[in-house]
Amino acid sequence: MFRTITYQIEQEQSILAFLKGREGYSARLITALRQLEQGILLNGEHAKTTAVMRAGDTLTVNIPLGESAIEPVELPLQVVYEDADVLVVKKEAFRVCHPTRNHQGDTLANAVAFHLQQEGKACTFRAVNRLDRDTTGLVVIALNRLAAGRLRESLEKTYIALVCGKIEKGGTIDLPIERTDARKITRRVGAEGVRAVTHFEVVEQRKDSTLLKINLETGRTHQIRVHFAAIGHPLVGDTMYGSGSDTIDHQCLHCGEVRFLQPVTKEPIRLYSKPSWQ
Repeated sequence: MFRTITYQIEQEQSILAFLKGREGYSARLITALRQLEQGILLNGEHAKTTAVMRAGDTLTVNIPLGESAIEPVELPLQVVYEDADVLVVKKEAFRVCHPTRNHQGDTLANAVAFHLQQEGKACTFRAVNRLDRDTTGLVVIALNRLAAGRLRESLEKTYIALVCGKIEKGGTIDLPIERTDARKITRRVGAEGVRAVTHFEVVEQRKDSTLLKINLETGRTHQIRVHFAAIGHPLVGDTMYGSGSDTIDHQCLHCGEVRFLQPVTKEPIRLYSKPSWQ
């Protein structure tokens, strides 16, 4: 299966210059297209990337979608947005993104594979942003290699979190994060860690907690959870870095907004999702 994209050429230039320069195709993707008989077509005929196009020509690119190695399993899946290049879903708590030794057949990847199978599609699972098992919210999935590269460049995310205690005003946490142990998933703030920067603003102060909007400058494992625990405000419900909660069985962290450019049309897209606990 292919994602077919057609371009109407407006000025003389080589196929390579057009794809690599103006359209920003990666060298690896261009190499893959070269190896396919129908990968690059100029006016309907197979063409080398050295071929020169002229105004009025039609360039067609057939990007292979790849074979899914993920077992399709019918699971609840809330689709927020979908087109030929991008799928955005809302992940619930207790769902891991990718299959692991302890999670086979119950992951977001399995649910997406089933959804695409029902539409007659099959492609490699490419989650551009990944959420922890107990974190909820929007997950952006690229449906082909071109989309994956472009989404990684343009994707921006805003998180919503409920933290313990009262925070008076927004700010920035700039503290390095390191592993607690090479054999464990847990992290901590430590001098030997890598730089991690979290920006936040106060949305609402509650009796014993504060609702925040959060934007990450860096993307470290458990960054939000570790940073707020380190300043004395662990996330409500976070049993790994806090004390948990009597009212919610997972940490109050939600990817509530994603912003990106549609990979082919370059149209700006902004999507929102509200957490159940807000």
